[in-house]
Amino acid sequence: MESQTVITLHSIIKRFPEGEGFFTALNNISLTICSGEFVGLVGPSGSGKTTLLNIIGSLDIPSEGDAVVMGQSISRLNAKESAHLRNKHIGFIFQSYNLLPVYSVFENIEFALLLQKIPANERRKAVMEALEWVGLTNKAKSRPAQLSGGECQRVAIARAMVKRPSVVLADEPSANLDAANSHNILQTMQKLNQELNTTFLFATHDEKVMQYMKRIIYLKDGVVEKDVSLL
Repeated sequence: MESQTVITLHSIIKRFPEGEGFFTALNNISLTICSGEFVGLVGPSGSGKTTLLNIIGSLDIPSEGDAVVMGQSISRLNAKESAHLRNKHIGFIFQSYNLLPVYSVFENIEFALLLQKIPANERRKAVMEALEWVGLTNKAKSRPAQLSGGECQRVAIARAMVKRPSVVLADEPSANLDAANSHNILQTMQKLNQELNTTFLFATHDEKVMQYMKRIIYLKDGVVEKDVSLL
């Protein structure tokens, strides 16, 4: 399958107000990420990993430079256009799961499709397929409180993948999991990456996560220290 560029970062700088001045969280970052890559943004807390993910996910914009995701310049999108980009092309997986406690597993995953106004029969088929991907078809009617941490994270993966996004952004996805569950989650994402050619971009400093990466981009103090291909 031919690789296409899905993310291009041109000299990204991100500053945040701090006292009477500002703090530079990202400093002149330029990167290209292609379809089907399995990439880790690695660095200590405060290195800029989450800030970079937020810009790529159109949750924030750079102070200078340009981020182009799926051919669209993040800085030029209005709120409605940013929401459309996220709904159609980007899946998010967070360390805190962000599942809605009053809804069933099925309903939590279905929510992503409701935003796209997909017909009910198509939604059901897509949700059950996503549950099959993560091995949780028997938990469709359960509430998040009835699940283990590992199961909650698998639901979060299914929710991110149900719309078959081009890019999945995962922020410390194994932070609340033990070693066995971490490996299970990473193997699930690796399988989806290979079968669906989805681009995965992780922010992590977890050694267990790093061993699955095909490429590691090391960040320190908002700068790319090195960019290593592990293929």
